[in-house]
Amino acid sequence: MRVVYQASPWRSLIDMDGQLDTSALMAPLQDVFCKLSSPHTSLTEAHACQLPLVEALVHYDIPAWRISQIISDHNAWLYRQAIALSLNEMHAQGWGPPPVDYCVVMLGSAARYESLLGPDQDNALIIDDYPDARHVEIDGYFQALGERFNQRLDEAGIPLCRGHVMARWPMWRKRLSEWRLQLEIWSADRRVKRVQQTNILLDFCPVAGNPALAAQLAENISSTLPKASLFMSEMAELLDELPVALDRFGRIAASPSLEAAPHGHAINLKRQGLLPLISAARLLCVRHQRCEIGTRERLIALSHFTDELAVAQSELLLAAFERLQQCLLDQQRYNKACGQAADGWIDLRRLREDQKLLLKFDLQQIRTFVQRVKSQH
Repeated sequence: MRVVYQASPWRSLIDMDGQLDTSALMAPLQDVFCKLSSPHTSLTEAHACQLPLVEALVHYDIPAWRISQIISDHNAWLYRQAIALSLNEMHAQGWGPPPVDYCVVMLGSAARYESLLGPDQDNALIIDDYPDARHVEIDGYFQALGERFNQRLDEAGIPLCRGHVMARWPMWRKRLSEWRLQLEIWSADRRVKRVQQTNILLDFCPVAGNPALAAQLAENISSTLPKASLFMSEMAELLDELPVALDRFGRIAASPSLEAAPHGHAINLKRQGLLPLISAARLLCVRHQRCEIGTRERLIALSHFTDELAVAQSELLLAAFERLQQCLLDQQRYNKACGQAADGWIDLRRLREDQKLLLKFDLQQIRTFVQRVKSQH
């Protein structure tokens, strides 16, 4: 039987006697809470609860941008559990405790707390400095840790990164001093690959270990990159690699330079809507030495602490960002219900005419913003 309408749980908050009935209000979340709070729930089972959790949150009329934060909070918890289980396993196998301080950081949408359904892993390891003579011993320990927690997350349902951006690989597992040197190398000129790798690192958030190491790396980024003029120029040029989904007449259209669309009515809203906005906001925050990581926080900071964005412009872009997240989450939920993958594509045929008009308006605002950011560099 098809359910056409379901009453909001908020309507059950006040009972017939005028009293607050929190048990009725919380009923849609109870099953999910019971599974997530059970000590016997595996990481795989906990991750499988995300879709029912999202459906319950939608029933509460919670917007996609807030749901994405909750998904990201849950993924961060999965990270911490996977790391703790890996450390316990290593201790039982005779590896002992971590030989020096360390910090596991999430990268990308997880670090921005903007994950929707189906993100893969993006993570790195910052290791406290140690003598070169102990490199084999200490790096070997953290390589084993990275391999273990990456594998556990993969088995739980957060797949390995196809671009190998994970703590198991030496490129993303370094001593703090090595990260500082790496930043100096990456920012020394305007080589595309180096700027792309730096862009990946710029969105990071500590999830386990000593967060002071992440704070020190953030300070180094803030003091190094804004002064690297060639690097910043190339960072702006790379905005062209993420064309907004509009043709030259301002109509919604997929870019022919992207991978083949699943059908003729599809656009990749992640690559051609969200990522251009995310990338432009990131560039401006690096330029102004801002420490915010989330796109919402970056747009707000740019309007309050710099002259890059007027408050009205910031609010327009925030609204566009929220609507694009909503559109993508709605499509991902539909895909999941049909047994399909949750990815970055949306089907324009599923949108109402008013939604298409709003989408075109939002993409136009984003393209104008990106073009202005690029022209300043």
